[in-house]
Amino acid sequence: MAQKSSSLMQVYILLLTTILFLPREITSSSVLTVNGKAENYVLDTQRGFQASLECVVQNHTRDEELLWYREDGRVDLKPGNNINSSSVCVSSISENDHGVNFTCKLQRDQTVSVSVVLNVTFPPLLSGNDFQTVEEDSNVNLVCNVKSNPQAQMMWYKNNNILTLEKNHHQIQQTSESLQLSISKVKKSDNGTYSCIANSPLKMETLDFHLIVKDKAVVVPIEPIIAACVVIFLTLCFGLLARRQRIMKLCIKEKDPHTETAL
Repeated sequence: MAQKSSSLMQVYILLLTTILFLPREITSSSVLTVNGKAENYVLDTQRGFQASLECVVQNHTRDEELLWYREDGRVDLKPGNNINSSSVCVSSISENDHGVNFTCKLQRDQTVSVSVVLNVTFPPLLSGNDFQTVEEDSNVNLVCNVKSNPQAQMMWYKNNNILTLEKNHHQIQQTSESLQLSISKVKKSDNGTYSCIANSPLKMETLDFHLIVKDKAVVVPIEPIIAACVVIFLTLCFGLLARRQRIMKLCIKEKDPHTETAL
């Protein structure tokens, strides 16, 4: 019995020794860092700047291949820029890079990754249809599109004064990307220059919208004209027909033999 216990103890010792002396590349896990950070983070930057992202494999016991992704698209890396450490450079950063996600992954185990989201600050950028001509009593929408980070405070001016809103005549709708002014049944007094003002901590921007209200076109009803033409045409037809019948009667009388004078 003692001999059997001794044999079991030897087996346990052998298993423990095997586990302890396993190669480190199997028992240890590699860690990634981007710009020295092992956790996902937000990188603050500005429009026109450039950002350098360096991904490094920590605790590796063999060469590790790295992958970079911009959103869901894989970034092409130059040879040698993907083993154990890898860098990508985002140059000429624009407002379109705001919120973009860059992710560095371990090629053999892509669950090991670190992501960086770009937080790009930029002043308001405004756009829209800045010249419109409409008729009286029609409806018009002035849409001011805006991009800004941080978000800008928006307002409408008319002819350099704060726009006075009239109930059931003006309506304003605002989202994070636009400021819309709707005018119902426009009047001549709505003529003028409407200014979209965007004010952010970085800068204030203005975009002018020119609205011209022209006289309402006189609409000539087509149906009565067509009806009148039909009546005139039928009247002429009936007149010609009646005249033709009278002419035929006169011709018949002239040919009547009883009316001829005897010699």
